[in-house]
Amino acid sequence: MSPVAARTRLSPEERRRQLLDLGARLFAEQHYDDVHIEQVAELAGVSRGLLYHYFPTKRAFFAELVRRETSAMMADSNPDPALGVLDQLRHGIDVYLANCLANRRGSQAIYQGSASSDPEVLALIEESIRVQEERILNALDPGSSHPRLLQITVRSWLVMMRSACHAWLADPDDGVDAVDLRQMAEHALLGALFGLPDAARPANLAVLIDDAARRDPADG
Repeated sequence: MSPVAARTRLSPEERRRQLLDLGARLFAEQHYDDVHIEQVAELAGVSRGLLYHYFPTKRAFFAELVRRETSAMMADSNPDPALGVLDQLRHGIDVYLANCLANRRGSQAIYQGSASSDPEVLALIEESIRVQEERILNALDPGSSHPRLLQITVRSWLVMMRSACHAWLADPDDGVDAVDLRQMAEHALLGALFGLPDAARPANLAVLIDDAARRDPADG
């Protein structure tokens, strides 16, 4: 158990951030169902009433943690237009995997247990998928309208990526590392795009596949 923080006067925004920081550590160390948010108040050296003023329920607290982590991940994975499409894709996958591994318990809670059915958490996940889908489509075919089948393919790949990451987090030390998973995900997307009819394929797909074939997947 972490030591109790020294009690100090903080602004409302500072106190809220402190509570979330402490809660993030608890959810990173324990399964969702084992965490009692009253522990956050104890660690912060504040009353439970003050904690409930900011976060009335455990679900509300966890949803705000998901919102914060998702926002940070989306900022970190924001595509750099100076990079090629393949490097943008790899960067986005690497950021996602690193975030999930750093927040392993919280990431698992999103897939199983009572948190996985929370409407606010589900809405945050849906918005994250929507933004990532838009980013990938714009990288594949910038400035163009995207065929519906291409949109479905990219969204399906994103859902697959989340499922693969969840399976990996169950035992990330069992012979599969983040580079292995990144390579699998990259090849899965390129293969799915290649399987589309010509009218739905991105115009630069052949160049993208050639680029991937030439390069060592372990390269950063």
